[in-house]
Amino acid sequence: MGTGKSTVGKKLAERLGWQFRDSDAVLEEDEQTSISALFQNHGEAHFRALETKTLARILTARDQVVATGGGAVLAETNRNCMLQYGFVVSLQATAETIIQRVSMDTNRPLLQGNLEERVHTLMDQRKHAYDFAHISIDTTELTEDQIADRIIQQAGLVTERED
Repeated sequence: MGTGKSTVGKKLAERLGWQFRDSDAVLEEDEQTSISALFQNHGEAHFRALETKTLARILTARDQVVATGGGAVLAETNRNCMLQYGFVVSLQATAETIIQRVSMDTNRPLLQGNLEERVHTLMDQRKHAYDFAHISIDTTELTEDQIADRIIQQAGLVTERED
């Protein structure tokens, strides 16, 4: 979270002429409620089950860039699905950068309480959760265009301008 998945995903989709999908937004639309409300009313386990169902449905489409929630990778089923249907990019950033980026966002249920402590705890807990990705990019010092360029290059993708 706070690494640039949505921002970079939109930029990448635009450059490729593909559709951008945010799995959390799709889930909220399907359930007609917010992720925060799902966590509060039904708990994280219920949310994670819905997340897996949503990912399985949307990842089978072609010509799209999908931004998943940061915790989606915690389930092996989700990781396998991502690898089966796509080129997986892990975006990372320093804890300080993430804290700065998410500090004003109240729609992050896993960050309730002491923000700095929660970010460091989540980063420690998920330290190796993204190791399965095809590539990993530290977004701390990069612009969204630079990140999109690296993904396009490393994934061997062709942009609309190159067709």
